[in-house]
Amino acid sequence: MSTYRRIVLASRPSAEPSPDNFRLETVDTPELQEGEILVRNEYLSLDPYMRGRMSEEKSYAAPQPLDQTMIGGTAGEVIASKNAKFAVGDKVVGALGWAETGVSDGVALRKVDIARVPLSAYLGVAGMPGMTAWYGLNQIMQPKAGETVAVSAASGAVGSVVGQLAKLKGCRVVGIAGGKEKCAYVVDELGFDACVDYKAGNLVADLAAATPNGIDAVFENVGGAGFDAALARMNAFGRIAVCGLIAGYNGEAVAVHNFSSVLTNRLTIRGFIVSEHLEFWAEGLRELAALVAGGQLKYRETIAQDLASAPDAFIGLLKGKNFGKQLVKLT
Repeated sequence: MSTYRRIVLASRPSAEPSPDNFRLETVDTPELQEGEILVRNEYLSLDPYMRGRMSEEKSYAAPQPLDQTMIGGTAGEVIASKNAKFAVGDKVVGALGWAETGVSDGVALRKVDIARVPLSAYLGVAGMPGMTAWYGLNQIMQPKAGETVAVSAASGAVGSVVGQLAKLKGCRVVGIAGGKEKCAYVVDELGFDACVDYKAGNLVADLAAATPNGIDAVFENVGGAGFDAALARMNAFGRIAVCGLIAGYNGEAVAVHNFSSVLTNRLTIRGFIVSEHLEFWAEGLRELAALVAGGQLKYRETIAQDLASAPDAFIGLLKGKNFGKQLVKLT
């Protein structure tokens, strides 16, 4: 493969991203050096955190450079290797970005077994999103059997795993999602006890009805009105894991009116970035993969076709158009 296609960040969005912020390019494949691997990417992961990286504002990580391959998780196959730890044909997961191929020194690549877990799942339920759910639930929320757990973006790649893991711990789990179809999936397929459709226009009352005994722990992916409604339902000494605030990623104001609940109910709120806790990944990923292989952890994917579709799929993700994990299948 003498050339490959990639998508670079061409400009920084001032509010909502547009296709014009990206550029599709064809570039030369670099010659492998000793210790390097060439990977043909089969799937590209699209995730909300990418919107923050497109901005130059202060954040937990450096901004995505302009005119460089957009960052992103990838899953694919080794097609050439000058690294003794990797052989041609190995299936690997890494972060080679929005590109058909990528070169790696192997340090950030992980071999995966696709005998019982599909390759695409290693970018979702058995990968970074699943690990985000696992860490937030186990290390921050620490729910006990019988407690009520609330999860925003409940049908998404992270929220769906949080809820299922909480059910395995014996909790009552209430999701918040957008639309009847997503709420039906959360309850009927994933086994949540209830799901509140925030698009139905009765969020506060519906959440109160779904949490008659209050809320003990929250996994927050969205912020905004759903988070505010959950704060009003918190029990004393509740725990809140803040993973994302997608409601404000395009610069929208995200008001919180019930913040007094933090003091009144002596709440613990902790934001986290899962990549800062790599010491837990081996344990968490083993558990997640075993649950997927055993059919105890279900998942759903929205798959866009071809690299060129990535910008539109990413913009749709930020608007909640995806169902489950958003991927791009590279051809």
